[in-house]
Amino acid sequence: MQTQTSFLDELKSMYQRNTFMKLIFINVGVFLIINILNVFGRLGDFGGSAGFIISKVFAMPTSLSDFIVQPWTLFTSMFAHIGFMHVLLNMLMLFFIGRIFEQVYSGKRLLYTYLLGGVAGGLFEILAHLVFPALYGTQSTVVGASGAVMALFVLLAFSQPQLKVNMLFLPPIRLIWFALIYIAVDFLRLGSQDGVAHFAHLGGAIIGLLGAQNLHSSSNIITATQNGVESFLNLFSGKKRAPKLKVKRGRDVRQMTDEEYNADAKVRQEQIDRILDKISKSGYESLSKKEKDFLFNQSKNG
Repeated sequence: MQTQTSFLDELKSMYQRNTFMKLIFINVGVFLIINILNVFGRLGDFGGSAGFIISKVFAMPTSLSDFIVQPWTLFTSMFAHIGFMHVLLNMLMLFFIGRIFEQVYSGKRLLYTYLLGGVAGGLFEILAHLVFPALYGTQSTVVGASGAVMALFVLLAFSQPQLKVNMLFLPPIRLIWFALIYIAVDFLRLGSQDGVAHFAHLGGAIIGLLGAQNLHSSSNIITATQNGVESFLNLFSGKKRAPKLKVKRGRDVRQMTDEEYNADAKVRQEQIDRILDKISKSGYESLSKKEKDFLFNQSKNG
């Protein structure tokens, strides 16, 4: 009982601290709802009705005419899975990538990358079914967090090209090579009838590639999206967006110039790179308390 309690406490703690864990809980919760609906649909002899609810509420249709009347599915589909292996593999990937991503950047950047990757993946599927003759007019739906997770994976890999990971008995390999392999496989499988939304994966990958560019600039696609959404929400909350470019020296507080901000960001990024290199060689536990605190503070301030 003590072990079970400590495990639940650890899950609760991880949920409270980490955005990627909140996303995992949401995905698993939606997975359970969908499958409970399926169970009651079979037992109550209204399986067709349960399937109708699932397709209309959670799954995104790839036909533009159907999507227009179900636009919310662009968001619900990135949290929905039907098969156990589908949700398991996506959540394992989200846990592995999300944990590193949130240490390097922040929970907010992770959330916006996930959402933007999922949206881009869905739109790419719709666009593909409009453009390519082999897909045009076919009736299908898309569910799964693959595009969203792909965005996180590719952004992390391309923004931290020196980052290495350990895979089973293989020596440490740079994460960017895994990302390139994933992208290549999805591209080569386009048009195949394997039941995988490869265009959604590539849509997420493109967001990851764009998100890895100009990381410390307001023109970065993730930063611009986050700023735009928060400014829009602040219109309704009455809150003014706090200025970010401030530096405090002693009792004086002044605005930082763009040059100062970029120089400071470069120094912080170099320190993050050194810490990540240390993690890839010796593991997270090899970090000093100062290094761990630095990563934690970066994740809070990102």
